[in-house]
Amino acid sequence: MSATPNSEALRDRYRIERDKRIRPDGNDQYIQPIGRFSHYLDDVWTEVESRPPLTDEVTFAFIGGGFAGLVVSSSVGEVTDDVRIIEKGGDFGGTWYWNRYPGAMCDTTSFVYMPLLEETGHMPSEKYAHGPEILEHSRRIGRHFGLYDSAVFSTEVTALDWDDEAKRWVITTNRGDAMRARFVAIGAGPLHRPKLPGIEGIELYAGHSFHTSRWDYHYTGGDPAGAPMTNLADKRVGIIGTGATAVQCIPHLARSCGELYVFQRTPSSIDVRNNAPTDPDWFATLDEGWQQEWLENFTTLQTGGFVDEDLTMDGWTDLSQRIRDKAIENGDFTPEGLVRAYHDSDDEKMTELRARVEQVVDDPATAEALKAWYRQLCKRPCFHDEYLQAFNQPNVTLVDTDGRGVERIDETGVWANGEHHQLDLIIYASGFEVGTDYARRCGFETTGRDGRTLSEHWDRGMVSLHGIHMHGFPNLFMVGPNQGANLISNVPHNFVERARTIATVVGRALEAGADEVEVTAEAEAAWVKRLEDGGRTFGNDPDCTPGYYNNEGHLASAEDRRNFLGFPDGPMAYFAYIDQWRSTGRFEGLDFR
Repeated sequence: MSATPNSEALRDRYRIERDKRIRPDGNDQYIQPIGRFSHYLDDVWTEVESRPPLTDEVTFAFIGGGFAGLVVSSSVGEVTDDVRIIEKGGDFGGTWYWNRYPGAMCDTTSFVYMPLLEETGHMPSEKYAHGPEILEHSRRIGRHFGLYDSAVFSTEVTALDWDDEAKRWVITTNRGDAMRARFVAIGAGPLHRPKLPGIEGIELYAGHSFHTSRWDYHYTGGDPAGAPMTNLADKRVGIIGTGATAVQCIPHLARSCGELYVFQRTPSSIDVRNNAPTDPDWFATLDEGWQQEWLENFTTLQTGGFVDEDLTMDGWTDLSQRIRDKAIENGDFTPEGLVRAYHDSDDEKMTELRARVEQVVDDPATAEALKAWYRQLCKRPCFHDEYLQAFNQPNVTLVDTDGRGVERIDETGVWANGEHHQLDLIIYASGFEVGTDYARRCGFETTGRDGRTLSEHWDRGMVSLHGIHMHGFPNLFMVGPNQGANLISNVPHNFVERARTIATVVGRALEAGADEVEVTAEAEAAWVKRLEDGGRTFGNDPDCTPGYYNNEGHLASAEDRRNFLGFPDGPMAYFAYIDQWRSTGRFEGLDFR
């Protein structure tokens, strides 16, 4: 490892770079793709077929057909065969259904990211599988567990309302449906509803444009599997955004475009990826239960624990290994000592990543602009072996705005740093709704007992039991990382554990003949207090540069922080806790009636 750099000097530089990017409008700097921008939401992958409205009833309905819906529904299918997934896309896949941009792949190793590998008998072809394989794995899960039989696709939920007399949820959709369900789970994840940058004049642009989650291969040529985008050979293309999506697709654009302009407000940190094909002979040696072992190994390492062997050996576990080594070297395992070990290790790591930029990028000014001046986990860490190299190509221009962002857009192109760039195509790599209000992020409102909406219930921040149950919303389950493990580095692991919990609760309710299962107000309040007293939140470092990890730098209030709370002792402790909670059969905090 390299020598520890001057920490105070780094803190000063980090604060300077952060302050450049703090905006008073926070998440309001982005606009929703509605009205004149609604075409950015069109499903470009599936033609919607007409069908009569549904008014039937199912035992269990899941809203969302991504990994969350697939994992939970397959688990609930063990206690009832009356399960329906409702998905706005034309097939299963969630974010992998929508995000078919060139170069899309997972950022954590396939063996922990892709769920239900053992159950479906699939061997990932690479350490980091590409998007088409992950999408096909979603379909494989659907076929394996019979989830296609009653699934409803190309259907967007517009309202979810509790009928207290019938003890059923009424699911209203844009297809005229009024379906009913005894139990409902919501897994409308944060990476499904695209947002656009609220740049002055965005509505004026007369050329072609699209969001990366709706990639237009009819215009660019090529396909999701990586075929050359030959239609761009004579085009001047601009891409706005340099986050994880842009990092993956920019190398492909660089190989295809006549000219490519990359508009950057904040550079991503770029570590090595070292992707490699899976050795079938090695894969055949894995014993039964291997994926659960890998999940626990990765999570333990990535969150500061100790194991005998690092099974994944990737960029996520590298930093954690450094922290452990530093703590051992210092002989200090107090909370303060571990914080110092983290700071020193992160300083070393980020210094190495900035040095890598200098080694890879030929032009010194471009290299300097591509350096990330913040802690590695302030923004989604990126891993790629072609992104930085793309800026050595003569047709690629980095337009760094020194934290200010694009100034405005007009009929023919983009203004940045006082200079106009005429473009044939603008690609918005501007991300998704993450830190906005629940109903806006989810796409519909949920109304529970006595007409109280979930937005009202969460008007001072999220409150729940285990991140799953909400008082006043019987027979409803939330599926995500929040107020539970809060494991962001590998979100599907959260789904696996929540699936087991929800299936167990539903099974108990069915067995007992309970009309309702609901968390008590006291248990909900006690859980939130436990998390708040523990103080473990994600993305709450005040020195971090703005981004979706920290609500664009606006996490000042206790209400805001509630949305990012996690179990005080970390993800592995939460998984052990929730396993014991559901295994005892007592279901403390829930009322079955």
